[in-house]
Amino acid sequence: MIAIEIPGRGRLEFRHLVLDLNGTLATDGLVPAEVLDRLRELARALNVHVVTADTFGTAASLEASGIRVTRLGPGDQVAAKAAAVRDLGATSTVAIGNGMNDEGMLREAALGILIIGQEGAAVRSLLAADLVVTSIQDGLDLLRFPKRLLASLRTA
Repeated sequence: MIAIEIPGRGRLEFRHLVLDLNGTLATDGLVPAEVLDRLRELARALNVHVVTADTFGTAASLEASGIRVTRLGPGDQVAAKAAAVRDLGATSTVAIGNGMNDEGMLREAALGILIIGQEGAAVRSLLAADLVVTSIQDGLDLLRFPKRLLASLRTA
């Protein structure tokens, strides 16, 4: 678990991390080694889940690294990703994504982080997020070093 007290927002206790794959963890389907290292580190404190349509067919490499992967079939992926967050417990979940289909999970989670990376980010998802960063490394580091959240989230 990762816990932090945010002035004006209260105590946040995170038990789960839900991530999109393509455009968030991966660029052109490839997940950098330093991102996998950060995920493994965070997996000591959080249950890490990747929820993806697996556009590039590369999710198996994450599973081989011991990361839980849920592949989404055709249908309403916005609703499916939001339901995944609710099923885990939205008040104890951080969600990280970038695409249009990440909007629901970013809105549902106790903390939604949008990545604006090389594949861009959907404006609807940006408006649903609590924070915006320009790399997955920075997004994951907010959880590795949770005091970084204070400057952006505090209201008091």
